[in-house]
Amino acid sequence: MTLPNITESSTGAGEIIEAKLKALRPTQMTVGMAEVSYKRLQWRHLDEPGRRHLLETHTFPAVSGPKDRHYLTDHHHLGLALLREGVDQVRLNLQADFSGLSTDEFWMTMDFRQWVHPFDERGRKQPIDELPRSLLDLVDDPFRSLAAAVRMSGGIAKEQSPFAEFLWADFFRHRIRPTLLRKDPDEAFGKAMSLVHEKTAAHLPGWSANRTEREL
Repeated sequence: MTLPNITESSTGAGEIIEAKLKALRPTQMTVGMAEVSYKRLQWRHLDEPGRRHLLETHTFPAVSGPKDRHYLTDHHHLGLALLREGVDQVRLNLQADFSGLSTDEFWMTMDFRQWVHPFDERGRKQPIDELPRSLLDLVDDPFRSLAAAVRMSGGIAKEQSPFAEFLWADFFRHRIRPTLLRKDPDEAFGKAMSLVHEKTAAHLPGWSANRTEREL
């Protein structure tokens, strides 16, 4: 599916431009594949007008980088879901134009802005040059899916802090065995829902000692 033609002007900050999904560069190494699957299912339940409306109204935050590449700073899960569903193009909301920087300057700036998260599926920081070149190269972090499930069930408040759910994923990773999450996800989810209210999680974005309402 492609979008209707729009005028593509300069790539300055604040511009809305059209871009091919497969050409977008990630700024993280992992996603929660369960969340990607959920977003694919949501897409499949949309009729054609609903799909067009989503693509015409939803923009992906991104920055312009060296060699005329565009880097996503958020919405990697939706991007990967749409790409796997055959969507060709999306609209970007350019947050900054760093195309004139050298590669080293670019990544230093991205790190300073908290627009890059080079951590693997075990929560270990990796060199910037290990970042995937495509959304299709993102790998699964089951604890990232767990964090999303807890948020959607009301355990964590929706936050705009950069990579907030990755922070929660690492919090759970150190307190819930990977084997439990793999063999009994319901029990792991229940444990996570208890952990989010502990004082040891008070430093994390979206924490509340007595959060019960459901937030989607």
